[in-house]
Amino acid sequence: MSLTAPNPLADLGIKATVHLNPGVDELYAHATRLNEGVQAATGPLTVRTNKTGRSPKDRFIVEDDQTKNSVWWGGFNTPVSPEVFDHLLDKMTRYAQGRELFVQQVYAGTDPRYRIGARMVTEMAYHSLFIRNMFVRPTADELATFQEDWTVLNIPSFKADPETDGVRSDTFILVNFTKKMILVGGTQYAGENKKGIFGVLNFLLPAQGVMPMHCSANVGEDGDVALFFGLSGTGKTTLSADPSRKLIGDDEHGWTDTGVFNFEGGCYAKVINLNPEAEPAIYQTTRTYGTVLENVVLDSQGVPDLDDGSLTENTRSAYPIDQIANIQPGSLAGHPRNIVFLTADAYGVLPPISRLSREQTMYQFISGFTAKIPGTEDGVTEPSPTFSTCFGAPFMPRHPGEYARLLAQKVQESGARVWLVNTGWSGGQYGTGKRMSIAHTRAMINAALSGELDDVSFEQEPFFNLEIPTEVPGVPAQVLNPRDAWADPAAYDEAARKLARMFRENFKRFEEGVAPAVTASMPNHDQN
Repeated sequence: MSLTAPNPLADLGIKATVHLNPGVDELYAHATRLNEGVQAATGPLTVRTNKTGRSPKDRFIVEDDQTKNSVWWGGFNTPVSPEVFDHLLDKMTRYAQGRELFVQQVYAGTDPRYRIGARMVTEMAYHSLFIRNMFVRPTADELATFQEDWTVLNIPSFKADPETDGVRSDTFILVNFTKKMILVGGTQYAGENKKGIFGVLNFLLPAQGVMPMHCSANVGEDGDVALFFGLSGTGKTTLSADPSRKLIGDDEHGWTDTGVFNFEGGCYAKVINLNPEAEPAIYQTTRTYGTVLENVVLDSQGVPDLDDGSLTENTRSAYPIDQIANIQPGSLAGHPRNIVFLTADAYGVLPPISRLSREQTMYQFISGFTAKIPGTEDGVTEPSPTFSTCFGAPFMPRHPGEYARLLAQKVQESGARVWLVNTGWSGGQYGTGKRMSIAHTRAMINAALSGELDDVSFEQEPFFNLEIPTEVPGVPAQVLNPRDAWADPAAYDEAARKLARMFRENFKRFEEGVAPAVTASMPNHDQN
């Protein structure tokens, strides 16, 4: 609906034409009218953006009394002064006068005890549809008494002047925990709306004893919850999308004193080269009215071509979770019984599945390891390590040790088992060995979730001190110990020492914030 009295943006001093909580049909009409995108022949709204991914180097947190001693400054957490924030807020509100804006009132979080109400103010209709898909939509009764805890003001056409505005480039994402506001400018990439608010939850929830997690989650028929942590390319989406288990959520969750809840009301799936046979549910969303397809190319018939990466490899589908048939009602469930850390080790060193101790859980969680393979990025000609703390470094404002301690506490209290699963290479590094069989990986995860591995014996490998099961139903024994899979055991030892050194070098920056027992669990690169 258009602007009505009272002005929903009066507190910001903005007088504009405001569409408050518009629905799907209305947003399709506005997006096409404003030339933001077109409707594909199969139904989704398809858009192209000036940036095809997040801008983590342009994200700033206001340093004030609330954040000074609570945020882990450095890395992705860059401080900015309150004066810079106020200056840009003033410029943005003046810029917004008389414009056409879209406002969605939504929740972040499915648990009423911990959710926050967010007023999402956007310049683009497609952003408003994205927000409507990705967040939890209030009921009519909830809207009548809706309380806005946070405000996001996102105006992509407003660009900062780095020489006078105190930021790095013309793109910026500024988070102010005291004013409970996020300012976004210069980027059309819709993911900034989502990650901005979820980064807020990642800061607020630990103080309430809730563990925020960048992971997917599902639940079996008997209520057994499983969490899947993993960076891009590790198989998190594929392995958590199990037709025999109900999906709780795809990407962001909180772990409370009663169990797990989803931060989101939708999913933001990467769809490049999506296989309709391997992931039929996600594929169907790319053919469904109401979905937003970001930077997906349409063929001459107006049909999405998911194999075309000419615009970006980071093509995305944003859809409400209820487009998936097999979902957990309310996106809430009990405590996890199993936690899976996924890694795609292109060095061929880590076991395909191993069981982690409490200290190893904290160590591997803080490390957040995977590896890039040649060809994934310009200049990558051999496997290269990626360490992303807590499997989501750009979204975690606090010290990684704080999240790791809270996770370890939750694991201990619940009795959950933690597994490290390597979906990468076996029998040699990338180019020599082979990618792990997805069938074997599924068999190992199923055995872990079902409890079949509780009754088998384990052996300890010498470099990372990981416990490897000696047998898994449906998996050849020689696959389980990575050293046995290499034709040259001495070459494996050399590769293992090399990877262990990388782990130890990466962890040096975290040692002051973790217990000595965690540091002592580091891999031994001097092992003979």
